Amino acid sequence: MARSKRIGGTCYFKIDGQQLSLTGGIEVPMNTVIKEDVIGTDGSVDYKETHRAPYIKGTFKVPRGFPIKKITSSDTMTITAELANGEVYVLSEAWLKGEANHNAEEGTAELEFHSEEGFYQ
Repeated sequence: MARSKRIGGTCYFKIDGQQLSLTGGIEVPMNTVIKEDVIGTDGSVDYKETHRAPYIKGTFKVPRGFPIKKITSSDTMTITAELANGEVYVLSEAWLKGEANHNAEEGTAELEFHSEEGFYQ
């Protein structure tokens, strides 16, 4: 069986099973633990670890009927991003991080969702 060589492009995004349309800019983390250098005055190098929240962010089309109330008020959403390379990233019990602003000229909104748990299927 031939393996697809596609690594970017088409992406499907769902909130609680409802598909939304992206215009691009989808981003998911590849790691949720960040290692940072700790350098001693003697030149020794160690590291420390910090955590960051799992997330999905992207630029979405905002047609009539866009689920604004659900997106801005729910903190129990299941969010799925099916990426062009075949990977699927899932957030469970997710919420909207920060502001939700509709760019009426472009018909889009940049949204970022966070969760305690995110994983690749």
